Amino acid sequence: MTLLIGTKNKGKIIEIAEALAGLSIRCIGAHEAGISEDPVEEGSTFAENALQKARFYRARAMLPTLADDSGIIVEALKSELGIHTRRWGAGPDASDEEWITYFLSRMEREPNRRAQFVCVLAYIDADGIEHLFEGTCDGVITESLEADYLPGLPISACFKPDGYDCVYSAMKVEQKNCTSHRGRAVNQLAEFLRHRKKTHAEVS
Repeated sequence: MTLLIGTKNKGKIIEIAEALAGLSIRCIGAHEAGISEDPVEEGSTFAENALQKARFYRARAMLPTLADDSGIIVEALKSELGIHTRRWGAGPDASDEEWITYFLSRMEREPNRRAQFVCVLAYIDADGIEHLFEGTCDGVITESLEADYLPGLPISACFKPDGYDCVYSAMKVEQKNCTSHRGRAVNQLAEFLRHRKKTHAEVS
């Protein structure tokens, strides 16, 4: 199966493709599908935005489509980030370095560094049926970047999940896929696809 991952964020495409490895799925991004337009995100929740993006990309490629809406909720910053994470602070056109520099500078004055990552995946299958999967991960914001990070995922270098002594981006692939908000959501999708494949095999 060819799965369109409705994003131009290379880091997200890599993470999702890694988590779905072994399922005989070929993952392609928006650029590879020849889609240059960007969807409008007008939802008030992660789920609404994920569905808007999935519907937008599926309408243009007519392939099974997966779209993600994710962000970080920082206790000290209340509702400043969340669904607005990438557009917050230095702005949507900022480079990863500019965005994370602004974020860490803003956090310097905050003694409470608790945070929660949230990811909602919207999957539209070959029949046009919509499915939602959600993953969360609690942790703390470190004072500085503690590892390199994939393009488009700068916060992964300063977010340390509860129970671990390293940040997201310092984890091995298998460990991160079991721990991260996106990994947990994708694992739910993978289990859904395995069950569906098994059910279809039994019927046929």
